[in-house]
Amino acid sequence: MSGNATAAATGPVGARLAPWRARWHALGLRERRLVLLAAAVLGTYLVWLLAWQPAWHTARTAPAQIAALDAQLQQMQALAAEAAELRAAPVLGPEQAAQALRAAADRLGAQGRLQLQGERAVLTLNGASPAQLRDWLVQARTGARARPVQAQLTRNAQGYSGTIVLALGAAP
Repeated sequence: MSGNATAAATGPVGARLAPWRARWHALGLRERRLVLLAAAVLGTYLVWLLAWQPAWHTARTAPAQIAALDAQLQQMQALAAEAAELRAAPVLGPEQAAQALRAAADRLGAQGRLQLQGERAVLTLNGASPAQLRDWLVQARTGARARPVQAQLTRNAQGYSGTIVLALGAAP
């Protein structure tokens, strides 16, 4: 009856821990110290793994991430300033815009052919390099104040081929 009284006093948790306590008391002093040392090493490792290591990793990588985000912010601010400048630029007349587009298309040489259709311009590309296409689009946007409204391009070994439709004289 005294065994039942002890089990009742310690409750269900005490009853589950009783075999572990008996095993602990059966260990010698040296073995207890080794188990405590192993528990301390394991506990220290878990604290390192769960608390210190993630914070340390964040502290090491944060400066590079901040620099990359600052560069991205500066690029976005430059693009926003360019967009504001384009919006503030006066609209060109259709003849001036067409003249600027013809000059830009002439720089493409045999890789580009421009057709003007009222307030629209269609550029047909055949093997234009990415740099040529980029330069032409920049010139069309800044020099002629034209904006692309449709593009059907494919890229092959020679470069880009297809068509780009631009709106002339429209507000940017």
